[in-house]
Amino acid sequence: MIMNQNKPFQIVVLSGKGGTGKSTMSLALADLMKPVVLADCDVDAADLFIIAQPVTLAEEAFAGGTKAEIDQNQCIACGKCFDLCRFDAITNTEGLYFINEHRCEGCGLCKLACPADAITMKESLANRWFSSDSRFGPMLHARLAPGEDNSGKLVTQVREEARKKSREKGIQNIIIDGPPGIGCPVIAALTGVDMVLLVTEPSMSGLSDLTRVYDLILKFGMPAFLIINRADVNKEMTEKIRLWANEMSINILGEIPFDKTVVDSMIEKKTLLEFEPNAPAAQKIIEIHHLLQEQINKLKSNG
Repeated sequence: MIMNQNKPFQIVVLSGKGGTGKSTMSLALADLMKPVVLADCDVDAADLFIIAQPVTLAEEAFAGGTKAEIDQNQCIACGKCFDLCRFDAITNTEGLYFINEHRCEGCGLCKLACPADAITMKESLANRWFSSDSRFGPMLHARLAPGEDNSGKLVTQVREEARKKSREKGIQNIIIDGPPGIGCPVIAALTGVDMVLLVTEPSMSGLSDLTRVYDLILKFGMPAFLIINRADVNKEMTEKIRLWANEMSINILGEIPFDKTVVDSMIEKKTLLEFEPNAPAAQKIIEIHHLLQEQINKLKSNG
């Protein structure tokens, strides 16, 4: 079966933890594969825009949940809401009750308990998602406001807009910079993609979080490939990761050496390929891209 050529090919870059070089790899691949649609799905701490320097074309509010609100004209100051709130989101100031929106989890218990019907649940519109243009192609990203929930739903929104933009512009590849961890945002970033690219580092926490996120990927049955970043920093741990990958039958696309040029390129707000294409890490990333493209072509051909 041949893959539908009108359907964008979606690659999600995951790590299981922060600080492995996941976002750096996402941008490097976007540079090598451009034009692509970039989707920054690390909505809790989006950072691709720092290097990509996109121009915002549209900004939309996102209803991430609800927050309680007390009508002081109806409140009889009985204190039931204050007594019942398990999140300490209600304060008592000289006999008047107020909601701390940063603590409110939107559970609605206070509204149910209020005998005066003085509490309403209002949609929170503090979150934002953006449709932008970058030198790599269209870019979709978002900002989750402090204390807001439903980051998984915001990730889904960013991905849906990325698919729309891909169809609109006729761009075949979507690169998704996924969030760390294994929670709802990761599941939202992972669902329905065509390929997972795992980026890890040679440390105990790197391997531990890698195994956790791979256990999640197995439940989705998606093809996954591995990159070991800063592989020469801890050769013993790199060997442990190799052995684990062999045991799991995961194809290691490449091992990137530690290279200070990576940091220098970030300071200049450029990808490594833009800043110094002959740097050791850049040359290894180019090799990884060739191998990755071969895998993409195989998957597109096999469907």
